[in-house]
Amino acid sequence: MGFPNTRMRRLRTTPTMRRLVRETTVTVDDLVYPMFVCPGENIKQPIPSLRDCFHFSPDRIAAETAEIAALGIPAVLLFGLPKTKDARGSEAWAADSAVAQAIRAIKKANPELLVITDVCLCAYTDHGHCGVIRNNRIDNDASCGLLAQMALAHARAGADIVAPSDMMDGRIGVIRRALDEEGFTETAILSYAAKYASAFYGPFRDAAHSAPGFGDRKGYQMDPAAARQAICEIELDIEEGADLVMVKPALHYLDIILTARARFEIPIAAYHVSGEYMMLHAAADAGYLDRDAATMETLTAIKRAGADIILTYSAKDAVRILRS
Repeated sequence: MGFPNTRMRRLRTTPTMRRLVRETTVTVDDLVYPMFVCPGENIKQPIPSLRDCFHFSPDRIAAETAEIAALGIPAVLLFGLPKTKDARGSEAWAADSAVAQAIRAIKKANPELLVITDVCLCAYTDHGHCGVIRNNRIDNDASCGLLAQMALAHARAGADIVAPSDMMDGRIGVIRRALDEEGFTETAILSYAAKYASAFYGPFRDAAHSAPGFGDRKGYQMDPAAARQAICEIELDIEEGADLVMVKPALHYLDIILTARARFEIPIAAYHVSGEYMMLHAAADAGYLDRDAATMETLTAIKRAGADIILTYSAKDAVRILRS
């Protein structure tokens, strides 16, 4: 047998050739930029644990989202901080919460920009858990009702998509019914369907002031060793009315994204979470890798696995890199 007739390197000879045969392409249309909204006025405060991210007051966030819209990024994901916390997280569904004010400001200034809102109680409760605590345990069904109230408050303010991240059983169905009964039939639901109890949320919990006051979230977020359960979770949420589903984290759960993509036709989002994002920055700061190259390789891997939508703190950097 002589030298092989097929030489795979022929398709790698030049940048133009590689671009011609490229199978996976990350574009600006794939990206969602997470943002943090806090109470108050005239606030743009750097978040030490999240490089190049800030706490914005509602009056400052519209200007920032104008930049996002100008970059062509189609959507932002809002996380809120409350003025005060209580056992039920009651500020989460207040009509004048920081998130509700921010939604109205963004939609007025940049109506074409999609606004997605995180629906969870952890940042609003004084115990830091994602639902109501009774007898030292989460009351799943009571929590679903409160999450529906939160989703409704965001829909009333003008949110395009509500995104429950709590991992309570049955909450998608409860939220869908609540939205439909109030006439918000066009408000979409992006379910954090396969959200794992990950070690990579630390910087986010610092930014959102949402670390649990006792225990952990392993009783409702998924065990990192579980794969088949993720498919069950996604399937159940689709049956309950989810329009889009999410795998979180993204980079460390590419197998889950790949399996879900093969199984379901629904749009799949993946969250490149805070710890994954800050690892790249820490390694780049130490001189171990090229930040821009590593960022695009990471986002390409997430897209290659099957994600249609990538939520990432690197969204603005990715646009800059793509345009360079």
